[in-house]
Amino acid sequence: MLRFECAGQTHIGRRPHNEDSYCVLPELGLYVVADGLGGQEGGEVASRCVVDTFAGLGQRWEQEDAAAWPEVADPRRSREENLLAACSQLAQRNLQAQRVGRLSEMASTVVALAVGRDGAAVAHVGDSRLYRLRGGQLESLTRDHSFIEELREVGMEPPGGASNWRHLITRALGTDNAEPTLQRLHAEPGDVFLLCSDGLYEPLGLEGLVRRLSLSSAREVCDTLVADAYEAGGKDNITAVVLRVAEA
Repeated sequence: MLRFECAGQTHIGRRPHNEDSYCVLPELGLYVVADGLGGQEGGEVASRCVVDTFAGLGQRWEQEDAAAWPEVADPRRSREENLLAACSQLAQRNLQAQRVGRLSEMASTVVALAVGRDGAAVAHVGDSRLYRLRGGQLESLTRDHSFIEELREVGMEPPGGASNWRHLITRALGTDNAEPTLQRLHAEPGDVFLLCSDGLYEPLGLEGLVRRLSLSSAREVCDTLVADAYEAGGKDNITAVVLRVAEA
């Protein structure tokens, strides 16, 4: 048996509005970070809609039989993968239904981790990320849906350098290109998982993440990451959810 210690934190950064949202639901084994797009009100509404959808459907999933969602249940997937697929699909529908008037351009990235009896799984859309620190080595378990990564996949580099294109994403919930990437994971005692928006990982870089993820508690890790990303000059909204794995 494994035990999970978790914490979440968000900061407005140097923006006038916080368009990030997150949830930490250990009773459901569900952890989500969403980064809204569409400017001010649109971004805030979009990310909150995504997080609320994941949390609400996660609660239903816990209480009802998975057969309630036959359109997404896939016998080749784990229970956790099917949960995240269902949440992503419903969040997409909810966002598209609200994309009218002043909210017509809103969309959101998402990265979500589900931990349960069949193991763990991650789903992501856009450039919010999941990292895992294991044995002192940090690995990104998600690959951004971005123009830069699509070029690199075919052996090319972006013209003018990556910094000019780093915020150009190619998938987002609410848009016509919203297919999540799903992946099954294995958690071990000693692992530290970090879900975060780009406002966190960009100012700190990989070395900065490793150093802070090695701190003693999930709350200390989370608060230090967010505070240090701001102090490092982060201009965007900054959000982190941290999960530490130990023996029960």
